[in-house]
Amino acid sequence: MPIRKRTKDDGMAKRMDRLKTLSARLAQFAAERDWDQFHNPKNLAMAVATESAELLEHFQWLTFDQAARLPGAERDAVALECADVLLFLLRLCDKLDIDLASAAERKLVLNAKKYPVHKSRGRATKYDKL
Repeated sequence: MPIRKRTKDDGMAKRMDRLKTLSARLAQFAAERDWDQFHNPKNLAMAVATESAELLEHFQWLTFDQAARLPGAERDAVALECADVLLFLLRLCDKLDIDLASAAERKLVLNAKKYPVHKSRGRATKYDKL
């Protein structure tokens, strides 16, 4: 039997499978606790914003250098806040029947058109000002 060479698509497929698995586990977690009654798109979008603000708190008064070199415990706390954002975002996508990985891939294609390398390399300028 020939050995199939791994491609970039293999890694992407695994990541998409992990998102689907995580989303299913999260749906089960919420169902077991009877939280579906609270998990409507509006509430979930608000939870994403709230958790994003909690993530920002960790960086609020840090210099660029400090933010880039978080100590271990602070980095772990940031990781958990990132997880909160992701989990609420996955739950929102589940409720709206959005395939987040596919939407992200589509958005990357759109961003590549909005931010062509020859115009945007090394610049933080918004696409409409390039």
